[in-house]
Amino acid sequence: MDAGQILEVYAPFCRDTFITFENEPPTEAEMKARVESKSSFYPWLVCEGPAILGFARATEHRQRAAYQWATDVSIYVVAGQRGRGLGRALYTSLLALLKSQRFLRACAGIALPNPASVALHEAMGFRPVGVFPSIGYKLGSWRDVGWWQLMLGASDSDPPLPTSLGRIAPRELSAALAAGNLMLR
Repeated sequence: MDAGQILEVYAPFCRDTFITFENEPPTEAEMKARVESKSSFYPWLVCEGPAILGFARATEHRQRAAYQWATDVSIYVVAGQRGRGLGRALYTSLLALLKSQRFLRACAGIALPNPASVALHEAMGFRPVGVFPSIGYKLGSWRDVGWWQLMLGASDSDPPLPTSLGRIAPRELSAALAAGNLMLR
């Protein structure tokens, strides 16, 4: 995965928006380290044209063991490509991978207001679960963060542990990626 191109997608969100609470973009080396340190367990997906047009990723929800069935998800798409279905395609594949890994919850924190992100998440089946009022200060204003959650699986007692990406059957991996790709045609 090209960390430099991922950074090109992400950097404007850091500098120019309150979508992420990161004020300064990471360096290319820092972005590469982020991808490499997590991507063997948590998926990072990119949508490529001539360059990376957007990416979706999953990360650890919280460090405590009781949260291991939950993951945080996020998506970033370059300005000229928003509203064309890339986000839905990326999330379709990402969520399918997370289900294959046996995650049971996907959580998304959305800095508010952000009607486009709310609409995407709700179209994907996420439901609002709460708001942290005035939790972050960026670009001269206090921002609320709303939380949305998607149930990926049942809340069984003694659920199996999530598994790494490398342990997903190749057929399941291919099917998850194909599901999103079909939406781009």
